[in-house]
Amino acid sequence: MHGTTLGEWRPTPQRAAVLQALTACDGFASAQTLHAALTADGVVVGLTTVYRTLHLLEASGQVDMVRDSDGERLYRSRPADGHRHYLLCRRCGLSLAVDSEEVERWAVEVARVTGFHDVDHTIELTGVCDNCHAGRDGGRTDA
Repeated sequence: MHGTTLGEWRPTPQRAAVLQALTACDGFASAQTLHAALTADGVVVGLTTVYRTLHLLEASGQVDMVRDSDGERLYRSRPADGHRHYLLCRRCGLSLAVDSEEVERWAVEVARVTGFHDVDHTIELTGVCDNCHAGRDGGRTDA
């Protein structure tokens, strides 16, 4: 197989632009949202390149990923202090980082007890935030 493997990050102008656009987002964003923002800023980059870049960033641990209520992958730059878990509003997309020390300890213990190594985990917490629950957000009501 030729080209870049999934876990290999080679900086290119397009990839740098995708990373910069993601970092500028206030919360999680889809590949389509990032592509639209880049296009609006005059950056010439294909949607396929945006998807590939996001997958590379995820594989290299530079972004966190969650799925929205439709199953679409949403991305956010990972903070310098590492991987986080989020509670995501199914209606408006609000995301809040949550304390996950207990989950992290549990994952380490499961790996130890079972003899597994390099264990990864995905925890997805979704709900409806106070504003959406009270109908004050003007957001979707079909979720």
